Amino acid sequence: MRSIGAIVRRTTTLCPALAFLAGAAPAACQTAEQFYAGKTLDMIIGFPAGGFNDTNARLAARHLGNHIPGKPKIIARNMPGGGSLVAANHIYTVARRDGTVLGLLSPTIPMDEKLGTAGIKFESARFNWIGRIGAAVNVAMIWHASPIMTVDDLKTRETTTGATGAGSVVAVYPNVLNHMFGTKFKIVMGYAGSAEAMLAMERGEVEAHTASWEAVNAMHPSWVKDGKIRVVVQFALARHRQLPHVPTAVDLARTPDDAATMKAMVASGDIGKSIMAGPELPTDRVEALRRAFDDMCKDPAFLADAQKSGVDISPMKGEELQKFIEDVGAISPAIVARVKGFYAMK
Repeated sequence: MRSIGAIVRRTTTLCPALAFLAGAAPAACQTAEQFYAGKTLDMIIGFPAGGFNDTNARLAARHLGNHIPGKPKIIARNMPGGGSLVAANHIYTVARRDGTVLGLLSPTIPMDEKLGTAGIKFESARFNWIGRIGAAVNVAMIWHASPIMTVDDLKTRETTTGATGAGSVVAVYPNVLNHMFGTKFKIVMGYAGSAEAMLAMERGEVEAHTASWEAVNAMHPSWVKDGKIRVVVQFALARHRQLPHVPTAVDLARTPDDAATMKAMVASGDIGKSIMAGPELPTDRVEALRRAFDDMCKDPAFLADAQKSGVDISPMKGEELQKFIEDVGAISPAIVARVKGFYAMK
């Protein structure tokens, strides 16, 4: 005779009653469409309102629900703090684990975890990664008035570059180029942010700055169009489609250790603006969210809204993203120690 558990697995019309007899929750018998119908999902944003990360998250919140079975509403909620650690900890330890809480966090959180950053209460690889909206490629750019034309030129003369603080990537990346490849950046600290540092470059106070390529295109599109800047290196694993002739920092590596170190340091750029959900979700809901994300990224209405919002779309499927996060977690202790050393430099 078949057990009640076997009957529950094979019978859908009697699911709620039989699930009760078998000790299972009736919700487990729902399809993803039945579960999501009439629901309101939270999109937790690990950043303050405004800025490119917030724009990406709110763009997804406007469109993703149209592609999820049951067409739920999605409400965007900002939860800044600790470089997105507050939001990451919330999603991992407090938020509902049923597929109704999504998030867009700093792409650095997997590496933050690997580096042993204080206050982390999550395991990045246990989040369910739904998909990437776009990469977050940083570039080292030179103002057109400078004689610097290439990375090799940076090895021949001192070049001033504006930065915020010692721990920010706009300072760390030039420092890495100096120590690993022999460039001669002189890092001028103290700018409030990239907007101020780019203004300083335009005024001639500094010759260079490292910033998000998305920010450059959004804030100063004429610089790109009119040749006001020269991008000499990009910090990513693969070259941005708009910068096919500009080497990545990984391209510059001369040894396997240098290449592995640079890959670890720029991994966050390839994580980019990614949507994730909490751990331990029903597999059918993860599948539904991932396929909805894929459909959204091909939706003409979404793409038109992205263009209007200045969002650069370069999607990655959730399965690929999940594997990428797992690979970051597998970086060797020796490479992690080297990366820590670069972030500790002043």
